[in-house]
Amino acid sequence: MIVGVVTSADAEVFQVALSRCVSTDGGNGDPPKFQPPPKPVMIDKSKTEASHRRFLSPEFIPPRQRTNPFKFAIERKDMIQRRKIIDIPEFYVGSVLAVVMADVYASGKSNRFVGICTQRSGKGLGATFVLRNIIDGQGVEICYDLYSPRIQQIEVLKFEKRLDDNLMYLRDALPEYSTFDFDMKAMPPPLPGAEVPINQQKVKMKPRPWSKRWERSRFNIKGIPFELYFTEEELTHAKKWDTPWVEYDMLKEYDTSNVEKHIWTEVQRELSK
Repeated sequence: MIVGVVTSADAEVFQVALSRCVSTDGGNGDPPKFQPPPKPVMIDKSKTEASHRRFLSPEFIPPRQRTNPFKFAIERKDMIQRRKIIDIPEFYVGSVLAVVMADVYASGKSNRFVGICTQRSGKGLGATFVLRNIIDGQGVEICYDLYSPRIQQIEVLKFEKRLDDNLMYLRDALPEYSTFDFDMKAMPPPLPGAEVPINQQKVKMKPRPWSKRWERSRFNIKGIPFELYFTEEELTHAKKWDTPWVEYDMLKEYDTSNVEKHIWTEVQRELSK
């Protein structure tokens, strides 16, 4: 006959196990109910936290020729307060947006406009963006103040970039590239941390003359197949206005990495309050 010695630690473990059994079966002697295990959380360990893409709206970056940095610091506070009231999503030139704006001529009513973003400009509270659409065969462009108190909603219907940072040449392109249905449904956004999709589409232009000489190098247009509209001699003539030395001008370089890091930290801290 073997006699075991029960210590206080063993007694405590036994009491805990007994209490769990009683709590699961309800004290009626019934077997405990089956509880499925929790779903596993899939974590992509191949990407570190630093590899995820961070987006800082371009109007937060002050221009290089700023004369009063204090002015932009005060404006950033107003911009952050505005973003706490209305959701200003991430979008780029080439994205299709729907903007709802209050009608100043009719109390309690609003107007909704759908179009492709052809231009983003301005800094601070003066940031603007232009939407273009074809309505009844007529091109319509509306320039919005990004931080206007009249804007009630900005919805991204199609999230993408284009080959160019300015699409004002769509004025001279065929109407099909600027026509969007006002009942267009929003397309699913890309996964968090994914790269912004780039639309490689090149547009077909109307017969010349155009509103501007888009073939010249100062516009740096990549979304127009110029070889379809110009002869080789005309393209050679357009290269006379090239300025290849500009890319080597160190005085024109504006490194904003440190500025972006500081402003990103400030914006995230204020938005989390």
